[in-house]
Amino acid sequence: MRYDSKPVILILCTGNSCRSQMAEAFLRTAAGDLVEVHSAGSAPTGYVHPAAVKVMAEVGMDISTHRSKHMNEFLGRPVHTVITVCGEADAACPVFPGQVNRYHWPFDDPAKAAGSEAEVLAVFRRVRDEIRRVFEAYAAGLRDGARFWG
Repeated sequence: MRYDSKPVILILCTGNSCRSQMAEAFLRTAAGDLVEVHSAGSAPTGYVHPAAVKVMAEVGMDISTHRSKHMNEFLGRPVHTVITVCGEADAACPVFPGQVNRYHWPFDDPAKAAGSEAEVLAVFRRVRDEIRRVFEAYAAGLRDGARFWG
């Protein structure tokens, strides 16, 4: 198999249903064609959480076609950077071929939110906004670095 020559960034969490899916969408959009962005889980749920799809649509991002994937799908690929967004994935994370960077940026798990639909959505929105700030700032750094090393 031939892969694009762009550096691959893999965002990991346990279920690959909320946090890593949102981070993937924000980073892919903000970084443009500088990098190839994927997300996966150490124990994928097999679905993208409907509340994650809903709150991302509120900010103009459609993740309804994303799928929950296992991190092992990427073990045969050169992965430049791994970013874990939860503690369990950080502990379970293997070293990937070609891995240069590894970051751990934990966020609360919105899938564990309890209460009314409005209360649960409020947690999803808060976590979405936190993820957006971090991953858009990271993308800005990538763009600055690309201009510098150009």
